[in-house]
Order: sequence, then structure tokens, then C-alpha cells
Amino acid sequence: MTTARRRTRETTVRVEISTDESSVDIATTIPFLDHMLVTLARYAALGLCVRAEGDLPHHVSEDVAITLGAAVAARRSETAARFGDRTVAMDDALVQCVLDAGGRSYYQGPLPSVRYDHWMRSFAEHARITLHLRVLRGRDRHHIVEAAFKALGLAMRDAMVETGMSLGTKGAVALEVDA
Repeated sequence: MTTARRRTRETTVRVEISTDESSVDIATTIPFLDHMLVTLARYAALGLCVRAEGDLPHHVSEDVAITLGAAVAARRSETAARFGDRTVAMDDALVQCVLDAGGRSYYQGPLPSVRYDHWMRSFAEHARITLHLRVLRGRDRHHIVEAAFKALGLAMRDAMVETGMSLGTKGAVALEVDA
């Protein structure tokens, strides 16, 4: 199990990730975010427990993305498949997610929701993944955002599969900073 915590004057967040995909327990004070995190956990085949509270929905949402991203980064395996590419249809929405869990942060969107576009950017930055989301079709913002979370979960599932070998060409990367 991997646990990450974030506490600021605005929020308190705790995230636990496990391989027990039947263990999903989400409470963020934002019902739609709860729904998206349950969806992400199911499609990524992860156990996920999230507890979050705070002053404003924007702060809670952003800090959940940061904390979940940090937990995902901590679980990174040098011998995982690393790449994932999934396209999901949901009613009128069609969304593609392509990711590289190789340790470099980048996000390319956008989603038609400022809150969830920002969530994806914050998550990608702190998970240290390259994340591209393409909205291929759709009118209903709920369907587009939900299709994006489903595609992200499936792409993460693919990227986290153990291959037994490193797919990077640089070997082990050591980065040291002296302050």
C-alpha cells in the first residue's frame, strides 16, 4: 500500500493506493469528484481510499490531484510497461488518453471543464507522467470528463503492468541537487 498526505491551511488530504481493486472508499466533499475517483480506481484496477476536506471545492479538487499524483509517482516501477493509450466512448463523448509514466511531467488537454482540466494538469505534474487527452467528440461536459477519467484509468492500468525489464534507454537516472 502507498499512502500520501497533504496538509495546507486550506485542505487536508489523505490518499491510499493498493492492489486490492475491491477496496475503494472515497470522500472528498465534492460528489462529482468522488464519482470520478471511483471511476478512475475501477478502470485502473486499483484499490483507492481518499479522504479530503477543505475550504473551497477548487482547493480540495486540486489538492486531491496533487496527493493522488504523488502516490502514483511513489508506486512507479522501473520495469512497468510505462505507456498506455486508450480511447473511451460514453454516449456523445469520445476521448483518447495517451500517457507515458516515464517520470517526465507534461499535460496537454484541454477538457471542457476548467476544474477537471486543472485536475488533470495537477495530477500529471505530481504523478510525473506525460498525459495527453484528446476530446474527439462530445457535447455533454459530464460525459466528456467521465470518458477522460475512464480512459486515464485504462491507460494507467496498461502502463503499470510489470514487464520485468526497463523500457527506458537511459538506464537508471540519478538526479542529485545540493542546496
